[in-house]
Amino acid sequence: MSRHRIALFGGTLAFYLAIVWAVLITSWLVALDWKVMLFRPYQQWPELHPFLDYYVVLGQRGPTAVMVACWLGWRSWRQHTLRPLLVLGTSLLLLNVTVGAVKLGLGRLGPHYATQIGSAEMFAGGDIFPSGHTANAVVTWGILAYLATTPRARRYLSAVSATVSLGVGLTTVYIGTHWLSDVLLGWAAGLLILLALPWFEPLIARTEEWIFAVRERWRERRGGSRLAPVADAGPQPVLLPQSMATDGLTAEAVTAPAEPVLPAGHAAATRARAHGGHPARPGSMPVAPAGVRRPPPHTERGPRAGSPARPMTGG
Repeated sequence: MSRHRIALFGGTLAFYLAIVWAVLITSWLVALDWKVMLFRPYQQWPELHPFLDYYVVLGQRGPTAVMVACWLGWRSWRQHTLRPLLVLGTSLLLLNVTVGAVKLGLGRLGPHYATQIGSAEMFAGGDIFPSGHTANAVVTWGILAYLATTPRARRYLSAVSATVSLGVGLTTVYIGTHWLSDVLLGWAAGLLILLALPWFEPLIARTEEWIFAVRERWRERRGGSRLAPVADAGPQPVLLPQSMATDGLTAEAVTAPAEPVLPAGHAAATRARAHGGHPARPGSMPVAPAGVRRPPPHTERGPRAGSPARPMTGG
């Protein structure tokens, strides 16, 4: 907060309190409210009514908040920061709390519901003091000037926001939904929120850091929950004693997958049972398993040497 901004904040706060006090004591400001209301501007210039019915929407909280949030959301995405959206959210929260509390606390009735000419209509169950449309127009459109990145853009956006908020406030007086003092207090209330935003910048920065930290933890947790792909298990080296490693074993034998060591004869018996046969006895010839025929003798071999050839018969 610079000294210039602090001075503006103090002057605006004094103006705010002065308006509230002038209405509470039913001063000349209340008399001016009644004169403007009895003048009935909407009857003096009826041709402006269709246009101003649409123009006053620029002060409604819902439509304006959506429009400005879309623009600031695009800026946040482009600049990889949440500050524009957090500033908008903080300003709207301050607006609802401060303006809403004063509205309900003072309970002023609007011009269409006034009961006694010349009365301030305070503490009667109303909710129009200060003007919510006016304060919302000052804050919502003023945020664009507050977040401007260049002095030139800030000047242009400040002029636009001032014009829009001034027009919205006077439109509510024209339509007859607010007293003139309601609009004056709404301008002051919105300007106070804009001037107080630098005090909330450290909180906005900490909130942004916290949101990014939560996002990173969520990404890490989501990435860790996924099953890691199982690598293809290739042949693993087998550590052998030095005496065995030097007994003519090749590199393929050393790197082959390890198999369980079985007792002598157990492996042969297991393989024989797997093929449907019987295990061979030690020292005997292997027996062919059941259902397997022995190959026929080789007929292309000639007679053994030294044995007489047998005569062919039957021919």
